Amino acid sequence: MRPSSMNVIPLNSGAAATSQPPPGPSSIRLLPWLVAVAFFMESLDTTILNTAVPAISEALKVAPLSMKSVLASYTLSLAVFIPISGWMADRFGTRRVFASAIGLFTLGSFLCGISSNIHLLVACRILQGCGGAMMVPVGRLTLVRTFAKSELIRVMSFVAIPALIGPMLGPIAGGLIVGYLHWRFIFFVNIPIGFAGLLMVYLHLPDYRERTNPLDVVGLILFGSGVALLSYVLEVFGDHALSTREILGLLTISISLIAGYELHAREIAFPLLQLSLFRIRTFSAAVSGSFFTRLGIGGVPFLLPLLYQVGLGFTPVQSGLLIMPQAIAAMSTKFLLPRVLARIGYRGVLISNTVILGLLLLAFATIGLHTPVWTIVLLAFFYGAFTSLQYTSMNTLVYADITEEQTSNASSIASTMQQMSISFGVASAGLATAFFIPSRTHSNPAQLIHGIHEAFVVLGGFTVLSTIIFHKLKRGDGDNVSQQKVLHAE
Repeated sequence: MRPSSMNVIPLNSGAAATSQPPPGPSSIRLLPWLVAVAFFMESLDTTILNTAVPAISEALKVAPLSMKSVLASYTLSLAVFIPISGWMADRFGTRRVFASAIGLFTLGSFLCGISSNIHLLVACRILQGCGGAMMVPVGRLTLVRTFAKSELIRVMSFVAIPALIGPMLGPIAGGLIVGYLHWRFIFFVNIPIGFAGLLMVYLHLPDYRERTNPLDVVGLILFGSGVALLSYVLEVFGDHALSTREILGLLTISISLIAGYELHAREIAFPLLQLSLFRIRTFSAAVSGSFFTRLGIGGVPFLLPLLYQVGLGFTPVQSGLLIMPQAIAAMSTKFLLPRVLARIGYRGVLISNTVILGLLLLAFATIGLHTPVWTIVLLAFFYGAFTSLQYTSMNTLVYADITEEQTSNASSIASTMQQMSISFGVASAGLATAFFIPSRTHSNPAQLIHGIHEAFVVLGGFTVLSTIIFHKLKRGDGDNVSQQKVLHAE
């Protein structure tokens, strides 16, 4: 692996731009591991908490439905603070910001673990979200600035694995912790990982810093509040906590705020997010395609545990074990991904792979009480392999035609859209399931299975339709990322 050449400003420099010496071989070798661990901390957090919701609600003496705010507050914090992550990294340096992100996330985890009421828990989850919002985009930005574009596929496919493993280990780990330890250890498990991460950051994380333009405060308020409000509406939609009129009113306000940001961004020289990047074909296809594809496949982590536990009667641990083949497939096939992309190209891979993912979602709609376990395991394995290829392709194509000066904004936009699509995907899955299951039949496993099957059909069809976005790509798009690595290997 060889670092890409770029001009940066070390933190101890003056006003003049200088070139930072490239990271040493040990730092280059360990950097993907460091970023992967940070990704794992964040991806594990939400799924492991979902399992503990009943225990926490009982301990804090609140209704389980009230715990929705604990889950939503973290998502809202991510949505608000991700857009400024690139500016923060350029202004204060990747090492300082990444270390602060891990520190905030670890501190928030500790405070969550000692919280005595739900209000403190929500406040601490927001603090956790501030750290989590910086970890993923700044970590990805550091990788982009360290490795040559020909190395990105292999590196991105490696660091994407923890994001797949975390949600799969979460239900198992959460069940074991709640069953044999105490719910507070759900949060304490992040503390030793966080301290180890801080040490690794100090020793091995490259410290990139560039000149920054003034922070777009008005844009941050418009975009951050609009996205936060929209995320909140999606979180509470379907819970009947608000009336239809209130939901529509909040939805109108959130869309107006986001539209207001778009108008504002056209009028100033240095907007919070450079929407002009969407004029770049590869960036637009990668980000937009990722958003709409995740609307379909993003609901799978929500639907599968529901199908396995409530519909088929498996325990939470058994359900988690049935999902684990997805992680095994992602790990075992990651070395093949660069060669597949080099042979077929981004356009061919993203069009064909998205269709395959849609068909696999339709296959999940055939799982019933009499489906052999080996069939479920095999289906999960194939789904994990093709999902890994999809995520790696979309995440690396984002930077195919991005200049070094645009990487911060590109990373912020990609991470923001990804976080929004994950929230929207879960909401879409829940709405699709609820549409096919009348409330009076929720306790009937057969009706529940039928409703989940119909939801998989809808999401599978939507995933197939999302290939339309990837048709705007041309042959050869992204070859500067995919071809060189394989040519060197051969």
